Amino acid sequence: MLFMMIVKASRNSEAGNLPSPELIEAMTKYNEELVKAGVRVMAKGLHPSSNGIRISYLKPDEKPIVTYGPFAETKELIAGFILIDVKSREEAIQWAMRMPDPQGYGEGQIELRQVF
Repeated sequence: MLFMMIVKASRNSEAGNLPSPELIEAMTKYNEELVKAGVRVMAKGLHPSSNGIRISYLKPDEKPIVTYGPFAETKELIAGFILIDVKSREEAIQWAMRMPDPQGYGEGQIELRQVF
C-alpha cells in the first residue's frame, strides 16, 4: 500500500528558513531508517510557495486562471513529502509517528494519505 506523508508548510518553511543542524541530522537518520526498512519510495522537499504557480479551474469549459505565489494560507501549503510502500494503514501511521517534527519550531504537521 502506498502512502504519502505530506509535510505541511509553516511560516518558517515559507520564509525559506532552513532547519537547524540537529533537525537535519534527525531527519537524515529517519530517512535512513525508512530506506533500511525498504519502505521509502521517494522523499522530496519543495521550494516555498513564492516560487509556486497555481492553476485554477473556476468555471467549466473556460480557460483556467494562472496565479503566481506566494500564497497566503500556509496551513494549506505543502513543504515536502515522503512516499512510503507499507503493508497496512497502521504501519503507515507508525512510520509517520516516528518522524521528527518536520518544521522543528513546534509548527510541524504531517498529513498521511493513501495513494490510489
